[in-house]
This record gives sequence, structure tokens and C-alpha cells, in this order.
Amino acid sequence: MTTETLPTVPLPPPRPGPDWLPDPGTYTAAPDRCIAELTARFGPLTTLRRRLTALDATLTVAHDSDDCVLSLELAGRPLGGRVLSFVSTSLTPTDEATRLHVPGELALAADPVPGVFGFRVVERTAGRLLVLGTLGLPYRRLRATGLTLPRIRPADRIRLLVAAEFACPA
Repeated sequence: MTTETLPTVPLPPPRPGPDWLPDPGTYTAAPDRCIAELTARFGPLTTLRRRLTALDATLTVAHDSDDCVLSLELAGRPLGGRVLSFVSTSLTPTDEATRLHVPGELALAADPVPGVFGFRVVERTAGRLLVLGTLGLPYRRLRATGLTLPRIRPADRIRLLVAAEFACPA
């Protein structure tokens, strides 16, 4: 029996930051690469579904996942000319990094309301992140922020859907 020495292959240097996110840095989603939709539901019925315009969608990836921030600013006709903003407090992976749990605060004009986005990671590379997620809240909690729907659009739940491709600006 003889012993054979195999050539060693150097391991790549460890990537800084969380391995379930792109490399640390600030990523933005171009307005044509970010889709947002507001849906009002009353029981099983959808009473309102409107697209929102993404004024700003920014993802800041830091070395520590607690310092990562997702920031969204949305506008549209259902918001009555105001801007709906969401700012996360952290990003946490679930299900082997195929999903992200993103708690944060949703604000229209007045007091922010806590909410949690559940994102599915569609694709991730070193300089790009493609996600699809929803945030659902009772309509009563959002009325406290100043969001009011027309009387002909009753609702007991509001859902915010966001699909975005965050890329590092060149």
C-alpha cells in the first residue's frame, strides 16, 4: 500500500458579512426593477388592488446582520399623495437562507406601526439580490397612521407586496 499526496487547493478567503446576503455595501433597486402593490381585503374578498411607485428602495448590507437595513419609500394614488415608508430594524435568514425575516416600522405620516416583511430570496449573487415579499397588517392598525380608504372599499386587512432586484451601483 502506497500513500499518494494530492495537490492542495487553497480555499477562497472567507467573505466578510453574512453569507446569505450579497457582499457588504449599499444596494439600490431601480424604479423599473421594483414592484409594489397595495391590496385591501374584506374577509375573502379583495376590495382594492393598486400598484405603488417605488421612490426609493435601498438595502444596506453590513458585516453584522443586526446592522443590515432595508428601506422602502412608496407613493401612489391610494395613499392620497403621501409617502409610505418602511425601515427595517434587522434582517434574519430562515429556512436555510431561502427566506428573510425583516421586522421594521411602517409609517405614512404619523406614528409608525411595527410590521414584519417575509421575503423569499429568488436569486443571490455577490453583487445582486432578487427578493419577493409580503407584509400584512390589520387595516385598523394602519388607520392610526393616517391611511384611509374610500367608504366603498371596506377592508379588515391590508397587504403590501414588494418584488425588488437590489444591485450594487456601478
